[in-house]
Amino acid sequence: MTTPDIAHGDGPCVAVRCQDNRSIGVKFSDRFSFDRDSVHYAVELQAPGLTARVDEVVAWIWDSDLYSFLEELAADYRGWDGERTWHNNDRDLTVSAVFRSGGHVGLTWTVRPWPKAQAGWSASVTTWAEAGEQMASLAADIRRFLTGGPQ
Repeated sequence: MTTPDIAHGDGPCVAVRCQDNRSIGVKFSDRFSFDRDSVHYAVELQAPGLTARVDEVVAWIWDSDLYSFLEELAADYRGWDGERTWHNNDRDLTVSAVFRSGGHVGLTWTVRPWPKAQAGWSASVTTWAEAGEQMASLAADIRRFLTGGPQ
């Protein structure tokens, strides 16, 4: 499901692939920081006929963390009802999660640059993973990527 630190450029990255269709995925890359208050990174969505990239998604220290959201999903490996959603403070990255029978989690990743602009665009892909271990591995990979921990 995830591949940390693959050879795409000069820095660490995480690639998330859909277990049902490996041509669908999300890549986190190009992490940098100006200060101790934030981490900036790129998110690229890939699917047949689609490539969409937002170059500067920002995670602020006061935001809820993406990896915490993913860790909570992993902890609830027995399932839940409805949809759970996370977004960063600027709302240019949103992740929605649903649980389906058979122990699988669908993550819909939506990028939307300039979300407050009158005109703009958004793109989404959905990746599927096994609840539990695959979700825990994804959460750990995203945590290491965002915090700059060892890959």
